[in-house]
Formats: sequence, C-alpha cells, structure tokens
Amino acid sequence: MLIKTLVVGQIETNCYIVTDEKTLLCAVIDPGDESNAILDYIESNQLKARAIFLTHGHFDHRLAVYTVSEETGAPVFIHKNDAVTGEAYDQFKLPANEQVRFYAEGDELDVGGLRFTVLETPGHSPGSVTLRCENALFTGDTLFRDSAGRTDLGEGNVQKLLRSLNRLADLTGDFEVYPGHMDATTLDRERRFNGYMKYAREEFGGR
Repeated sequence: MLIKTLVVGQIETNCYIVTDEKTLLCAVIDPGDESNAILDYIESNQLKARAIFLTHGHFDHRLAVYTVSEETGAPVFIHKNDAVTGEAYDQFKLPANEQVRFYAEGDELDVGGLRFTVLETPGHSPGSVTLRCENALFTGDTLFRDSAGRTDLGEGNVQKLLRSLNRLADLTGDFEVYPGHMDATTLDRERRFNGYMKYAREEFGGR
C-alpha cells in the first residue's frame, strides 16, 4: 500500500491517494480542492482511481470531488448523514447526485487488493467516518495529532465526538493515523499524549 498526501485548498486539507502497488488501482480520500494536482498525480503515476471516499461532507474536504469523479469515472462514497439531495444547499453537507453512493458502519470496499472498512465516528459532523485499511486509519476531522475535531460547525456534537475518540482508542493494536489536517501520527501516540482522547477514555471507560 502506497499513501500519497496532497495538501490542498486554503484550509490545507489532506487529500490522500491510496494505491495498491500491484494493480495500480487507487482510492482518493477527501479531494478537498485543487483537482488538477490530484488528477496530475494519478495520471503521471499511471494509476486508475476506483473510488472516492469522503470522511465527511464539509466543503473543504469535497470541493474537487465531482471533477475528480467525472475525470476518472470513480464513484463517490459518503455517509448519508453528511449529504443532501435535490436543490438544498449546506456548506457542511455534500450535494449528492447520481455519482454518489452511501456507506455506513461495517461496510467493506475493495480497491484492488486493498480493503477499506467503514467505522462511524460522528461528532465533528453527524456523518463523519474513519476508514481503516491494513495498518492505517484515515480519521478525517475526528482525530488529529494532539487534537480533535471542532464541534461548533454545522451539526457538531461534543458528546458524540468524545465517544468516537474513545472508540478509536479502544481499537486493538497500533495504527498509523492519517488525519484531515496537519501531520500524521500513530494511535498509540495519541492514546498516550492526546488530551481529548485521554479525557474521552476517562469519561467512557476505555480499556
């Protein structure tokens, strides 16, 4: 598994291109902006995008989603709680069209030899998810290095976020953590040093 990080947009969102090196099939996670940079990387490395995964619907994580989808033919996946249909507009939800498919807790999606498992981790938004693939967690804006997602935007909820942090802390073993902004980290490190995660474990009885 090869993970490429592209920092895109004014809010410096991490867009991840996750590739199965045997087949050159890839998934694009959170194409927040700068579709040209994303598509250039895919083309220059002779990759084939098979899926676009959104960790949540906030605008800074999905501004380039339809351009990348149209150019690659890859379907878009998001949790239904972070999408709207019809003529409604919400800067914190994806306007869903026929390219969008909804995923939920426990769904498994294969891209080449890579399997992505959906973990529902609401709090930053009602439809926030974490994607687990091999030893990696793509946590969106739920968990950051030394921090956690805001809950004062859209339909954020502090208690749900804390429960989600506790859930991640309770996963068995260590993982590389690839957040929606800032630097990558590890789950063991955040269990030890992240004050939000430590508080969540105290509140909800983490093991």
